[in-house]
Amino acid sequence: MKIIHVIQRPQLRGAEIFACQLSNHLLEKGHEVWMVALYPGDASLPFKGSIIELNRPIKKRFYDIKGWKRFSTLLKKIQPDLIQANAGDTLKFTASAKFIFNFEPPIIFRNANKSGLFINSFFKRKLNQFYLSKVSKVISVSKECEEDFIVTYNYPPEKITTVEIGIEKNIMGSLSNEIKTLFVKKQILLHIGSFVPEKNHLGLLRIFSEVNKKLPQTHLLLIGKGILEDKIRQEIKNFDLGERVTLLGYRTDVLDIIVNSKAFLLPSIIEGLPGVLLESMYCKTPVIAYDVGGIPGIVNSSTGSLIPVGDEMSFAKAVIRAVEYPDKVQIQVAYKIVRKKFMNIKISKRFVRAYKEVYT
Repeated sequence: MKIIHVIQRPQLRGAEIFACQLSNHLLEKGHEVWMVALYPGDASLPFKGSIIELNRPIKKRFYDIKGWKRFSTLLKKIQPDLIQANAGDTLKFTASAKFIFNFEPPIIFRNANKSGLFINSFFKRKLNQFYLSKVSKVISVSKECEEDFIVTYNYPPEKITTVEIGIEKNIMGSLSNEIKTLFVKKQILLHIGSFVPEKNHLGLLRIFSEVNKKLPQTHLLLIGKGILEDKIRQEIKNFDLGERVTLLGYRTDVLDIIVNSKAFLLPSIIEGLPGVLLESMYCKTPVIAYDVGGIPGIVNSSTGSLIPVGDEMSFAKAVIRAVEYPDKVQIQVAYKIVRKKFMNIKISKRFVRAYKEVYT
């Protein structure tokens, strides 16, 4: 098959990273794959094929006739068998282009979240339903997100399926010199995620503040970037945590950091199925997360600590317990589940099966 993957921009975010990893496996299986990025970005993505950057202005995303025409022209040149739109504005862009220029290749939308939590008006729902009318199939990141999608948009169940996110089989290396000393001196707690409201960094700081009172040797690392980064830097000062919290921005050595951390913390209030949780379980690092989105599908009493949303004291207690008394049986169970069900070499085969339902 000839496949085009459309992503938001070159950035080290979950949706883009997984799209690249999946595409690499598709290339290995003999398929032809192109990556198309809508907006400018400065990250070096882990894709072995060709990345076409459209560099469209985000402010025109609702009426980008020039961009839609350019995409349609690109399709005529490549003649793909299908297009996969990977979260963010990619549905809006590809569906609008199909509506205006009526191109033939079917669109598959990768739903990576609980859509109902973002749809807060009648207009938004109707607009997204219009975009979805141009889509041939939806591949959801979890069963919970699939069920929510069907209810939110009154979407036909026969046109949606679930294929979870996966991770790569990797050999972890050593820590870089710039952060190695920190790991020697401190007990590192880790969070990975964009600085956006749904990741709940403010709640994370409150949780960490409680943990640090009990375990003063703990230190919180934040990996990621986003629109709320400056605000969170100020909140770190307000909490008087300047010497106990470090922001690392985007990193390419994420697994090396995860495997050396005492626990991975994810108090998000909205999630799909975060790959960073799977990576933490693969690295045998204890995970503590809120009970949202597709997280209960992988985190439970056998694999980690699942906390009711908003219960920050229970979250803090679970972190303290994971640092002081890590559950080795739980950690091993989590690792085995990831190895059995969530490796990309297996996940990619399920995507191909879903593609063939549309392609044939």
